[in-house]
Amino acid sequence: MFLLALASFAVFSTGIFVAPQFSNAQTADASGSTATASSDVAARRAQLQAELDQLNTQIASTQSTLTGLKGQHKSLQNDIDILTAQIKKAQLQLQATQLQIKALQNNIYIHNNTINTLTGKLTSEQDSLSQIIRQTNEIDNYSLVELVMSSQDVSSFFGDLDTFSTLKQELNSSYNQTADTRSQKEIEKQQLEDQHTQEVALEQEQTLEQQQIQDAQAQKQKLLSSTKSQEANYQSVLSIQQQTAAQIRAELFALAGGSGQISLPTAIALAKQAGAATGVRPALILGILKQETNIGANVGVAGSWVTEMSPTRDIPVFKVMMANLGLDPNTVKVSKAQGGGWGGAMGPAQFIPSTWACYGGYVNTTTGSCGKGTDGTYAGPWDYNAAKDRIAKAAGHPNTPSNPWNNLDAFTATAMLMADNGATAQTPAAERLAALRYYAGWGGATNPAYAFYGDGVMGFAAQFQSDINTLSGS
Repeated sequence: MFLLALASFAVFSTGIFVAPQFSNAQTADASGSTATASSDVAARRAQLQAELDQLNTQIASTQSTLTGLKGQHKSLQNDIDILTAQIKKAQLQLQATQLQIKALQNNIYIHNNTINTLTGKLTSEQDSLSQIIRQTNEIDNYSLVELVMSSQDVSSFFGDLDTFSTLKQELNSSYNQTADTRSQKEIEKQQLEDQHTQEVALEQEQTLEQQQIQDAQAQKQKLLSSTKSQEANYQSVLSIQQQTAAQIRAELFALAGGSGQISLPTAIALAKQAGAATGVRPALILGILKQETNIGANVGVAGSWVTEMSPTRDIPVFKVMMANLGLDPNTVKVSKAQGGGWGGAMGPAQFIPSTWACYGGYVNTTTGSCGKGTDGTYAGPWDYNAAKDRIAKAAGHPNTPSNPWNNLDAFTATAMLMADNGATAQTPAAERLAALRYYAGWGGATNPAYAFYGDGVMGFAAQFQSDINTLSGS
């Protein structure tokens, strides 16, 4: 089928950061030395795994503390934001109060003018009342006989009596008006005093409220600074722990490549180069290969191609490939069959020959394509066409045929197939679907039974992305 056979990550200690010490490796015979070395490697791996497990526990604890601090930080920041809003509101209220005070001051001005007017009116009314009283007193000082005798006639007498009556009425009216004016003046004075009191109270209340909010904000800001400091300290501890964990994982990691074991830093460098050429995320390339390892594949056994490869689909093009590369087919390792299918996958990327042909420039000369010939089989004849060697071009050596056992070519081939599967979108959904297509083909990618593969690749890719970031210091 048009699937990559299973890739292999042989998990050995690489000694990238801490080289294994084989102090007991020098023994009397070769078999004893090999056994002792293997024992030392196993012991070193067990020690590293124990350290990694303990470190992962510490990382989880630190992360939990850091998460709590971030929550506290967020809560305090929310409180400060609320207080800031309250201060702004208080400032707006203070502005409103100042407008009220201006209105009160205007009212006070009006009341003062009213009082001044009433005072003038009261003075005038008092003068008028005094005149009426004097006139009344003058009349009161005359006896009725004198008024009669002083009158020239009866009409004049009664006219004088009317005048006297009128003066009495005016006196009473003037007195009442003066009393009303005095009362109105007292009311205006009381209202003036009340508004002055209200003005002072409003200013004091607003100033006090604003000060209380500012004090609360200052206290919250102090607490926020404290949590920021603690958060920074725990973040520093977490970064160190994560870097140490990444270094341990790097030592535990090893990819069985065409030229021996590949360490994690080397694998990252290869994945970055392949990713730059194809647009596929480097961590995803590594995730594919890591997932393949968990299925239990290996790079195979030398000389097994005759029995492990499909005789009709892969062997014909494999022979041409070996001749073109100048390799002895009996010395290269190919994978053993998995389950009921065929094996024969080549190199770190574990491409089967008929798949490599489509990326490595091999064509069936009867059709000019990398697929079946006009007879409906893969029998050939096959030929190499350098112009169609996409892998060699992307890897930067267009004049040299691509080689499945060359580490850079293998990584590039994986990246190209993932790109063709849609991984260049670099969204989680697109990358997961591309991984499923890598495993089960386009037709089987939607089969729920294969979900484990896509989920596994994305999980490994996330860890590799973390290690890439940590090891690169980003």
